[in-house]
Amino acid sequence: MSEEQLIVGMPAGSLADPNRGGNLVQLLRNAGFPSRGYEKGGPSSFPITPFLVGWDGRPQEFGAQLALGEIDIAIAGEDWIRERELEAAYEYGQPFQLTKLLSLERGGVRLVIIGDLEGRNKDLGTWLAGLLKEKPLITMVAEMPYLALEWFQNQIKTLGFANSHGQFSVQKFKTPPRISQGIVIYETWGKTEAKVKHGAVDLGLEITQTGSAIRNYGLSIVSEVLQSETAVFANPGLKEHPAKHELARMFLLNLYGAIFAEDKVLMLFNAKKEFVPSIQAYLERNRLFADEPTINEGLNFTEFNVQMNATSRELPLAKARYELAKLGATNIETIPLDSSIPGLHVLDF
Repeated sequence: MSEEQLIVGMPAGSLADPNRGGNLVQLLRNAGFPSRGYEKGGPSSFPITPFLVGWDGRPQEFGAQLALGEIDIAIAGEDWIRERELEAAYEYGQPFQLTKLLSLERGGVRLVIIGDLEGRNKDLGTWLAGLLKEKPLITMVAEMPYLALEWFQNQIKTLGFANSHGQFSVQKFKTPPRISQGIVIYETWGKTEAKVKHGAVDLGLEITQTGSAIRNYGLSIVSEVLQSETAVFANPGLKEHPAKHELARMFLLNLYGAIFAEDKVLMLFNAKKEFVPSIQAYLERNRLFADEPTINEGLNFTEFNVQMNATSRELPLAKARYELAKLGATNIETIPLDSSIPGLHVLDF
């Protein structure tokens, strides 16, 4: 691929659906990068910004593709990126670490360890130590087996069972165990709760938002492994390619502006000269500007424009408009923002 193009991993799934919460299509449009074909399953393209190349794929795969340099940046969950990092280390002895560039502030989930602890008034360490003493071979089930493995290995080191249970095997559910001592982690595709509930395995790693399905099965969350959200990731080696690095910075800055603007509005209003001092005092008292308010002086009127957080509970937008009107503001207009970029200082890449 050309050094003058940035290859962007575009995740299939809920983010591609304009009718679901993530709506990456609209976010990219607000950032100045309207896409074509993405919401229909691909191929994705960027018709007015051809220096971006869309690579449609699964977030599960992007970590490995980034490490190999097949794509430059990717939009994926932290959980899947970490899973691929751990797989490379455990299975291939080739560790790598990718760079998280920007949170998209959507797609938040928790990765938790679940077990059937009903009737056991014990903490995690006591319960797990008892299980390890009882069973030479522990079994787990997980969609992300290497995150489960990392959690387990940390636990056995803490509890003093690293020598007896240090071996591991990651395999498909439910194939015959390849080891007789340690931990077998079965890779599966959902319904983790059912496998734990029916005793097919000792523990499970589950992806959850509220934990309601876990509770419905009568299971317990015994530990939290990771809190994950959707973000933009890159191979650190991207910095070695100046043209691509510059494109990545431009992409990130505009994407940041679209995210930063999601709860912001621009409020415009006029005021007669005699009301300006009290309005300025109100704006300052409520911290509605940074260094100074943005104003345009006219002969008889002053025009103000103020950026506000439309979701603030401390000063609701409706209350601010009413109080400003009482102070003499007129022609109060509220404009939604597609983008708001504080400055280049927001980038750290």
